[in-house]
Amino acid sequence: MKAQRSLKGRALQWLAQREQSRSELRRKLLPHAMAEDAAEAAAATDAKEDNPRTAHEPEPTPAARVEAVLDWLEAHDYLSQTRFAESRVHARASRFGNLRIRQELKQHQVVLSAEAAQALKDSELQRARAVLERKFAEPPSTSAERARQARFLAGRGFSHEVIARALRRDGAEQHATFDG
Repeated sequence: MKAQRSLKGRALQWLAQREQSRSELRRKLLPHAMAEDAAEAAAATDAKEDNPRTAHEPEPTPAARVEAVLDWLEAHDYLSQTRFAESRVHARASRFGNLRIRQELKQHQVVLSAEAAQALKDSELQRARAVLERKFAEPPSTSAERARQARFLAGRGFSHEVIARALRRDGAEQHATFDG
């Protein structure tokens, strides 16, 4: 039979694979902590039948043990909310808009730094145009096609202002060349 890994061992393995948020690790570790408690309770029940009752202090709850592991990971810089946010932004920025990225970070209870938020805001139009060009070879020629492309960008989490500017990708540049 395989030896069970400790909560710390499981967390370190997951962190070695990719950056994780504190809430994500808590969600993943809690079932394992509860299973450990159930196994210990079953073993204690068997041991009680053999030994007389002894007084001892209560064991920490599974949630408290998980929090202690998470605190240890943060104290030793294995777990970092800043690194997680940077990693998630880096992985998502080429495909998604600011609204989607912020919503995903909010689900993980992570706040984006002011510098990272400004960098995302500054690059959103270029990212929207790149996403649009990868998906659609031609700019919209009809209002139905324009609406389709706008819905696509909206689904990717780009703001309405950025969508409108991105859809004018060829039109704005053409007008600028005729004026000069």
